[in-house]
Amino acid sequence: MTYQGSTKEEKLNIIDLPRLRDAVKRDTEAGAFGYVDGGSSDEQVLRDNEQAFRHYQLIPRMLQDIAAPDLSTTLFDIPLTMPVIAAPIAAHGLMHQDGEQVTVKGVGAAGSIFSLSTYGNSRIADVASAAPDTPKFFQLYMSRDDDFNQYLLDEAVNNGYKAIILTADATLGGYREADIINNFTFPLPMENLAAFSNAAGSGEGLGIADIYARAKQDLSLRDIKKVKEMAHGLPVIVKGIQDPDDALAAIAAGADGIWVSNHGGRELNGAPASIDTLAAIAKAVNRRVPVIFDSGIRRGEDVAKALALGADVVALGRPMLWGLNQGGAAGVQSVYEHLATELKIVMQLTGAHTVAELQRAKIINAKF
Repeated sequence: MTYQGSTKEEKLNIIDLPRLRDAVKRDTEAGAFGYVDGGSSDEQVLRDNEQAFRHYQLIPRMLQDIAAPDLSTTLFDIPLTMPVIAAPIAAHGLMHQDGEQVTVKGVGAAGSIFSLSTYGNSRIADVASAAPDTPKFFQLYMSRDDDFNQYLLDEAVNNGYKAIILTADATLGGYREADIINNFTFPLPMENLAAFSNAAGSGEGLGIADIYARAKQDLSLRDIKKVKEMAHGLPVIVKGIQDPDDALAAIAAGADGIWVSNHGGRELNGAPASIDTLAAIAKAVNRRVPVIFDSGIRRGEDVAKALALGADVVALGRPMLWGLNQGGAAGVQSVYEHLATELKIVMQLTGAHTVAELQRAKIINAKF
């Protein structure tokens, strides 16, 4: 039986993003939902990613002469309507029949940047043509086959992608119990794999551990320069940083951006919540390169807290796919607009006229 993703296309009336997740769980096949939603082992880090935001508290400010906060910012000189971009996620076809080619339209309509995974269900060129005016990054899961790496990076460069995201924290997959329980294998091909004749299969019928087994296991700092050269000088962002020393080493090796992430709680269970690592990394980076943050963003105040702790922008993962499932491109746009509504309220109540002022907002850690 052929897998059938959602075909919905409609604006969403969102009360909050966790309720949107409940609708996706109700409407989606168990294995597909488990893959998108799940984390590693007993999912403690997945839970911590969300819960850790609660012990950070923003200090309200009064009499700050603010009526209309400005959410706009830039990343690598790309204008954004708000400090939220799309995190790269595999297999959007699990959530909607047209996958990434629909998501990119919603992200573009929201005035943001779309990030395409190597393991997407749509080809690099097809995503580019689906929304030619939407700025795009390409996430590279580096292969042991440099011909395949070069093919992917050439495709990204030739189709106008603006940066390369080198994922460093997933050279193998975490222990995904939901996938084991559901006996989940990908029901759809990963078209970038299928398009390259030397790639060993399209990924269809395989589990995520089998996919990761084909990736380069021995990533090193040398690969940053290598990827930049293969990508003809495009900026390279290193994703998966959770330690200040790794951030500094990556910058010294040529990284143009640092992406703080624990892969949404899908890799090392027992690691800290992503938000708990952010401040120390941002302090070490000291604005030499942009700092991007993901893992656990569910509300506008989460965005504000991440910026106050040192991020330049945050990246949205699962909630974007929830919008995709429930409303297609319009649903994706609705998710961004909902976060913008919440973020404006937070900015006004903390006295931040601009994103730059929000980055200087007073924040305390009430846990300690």
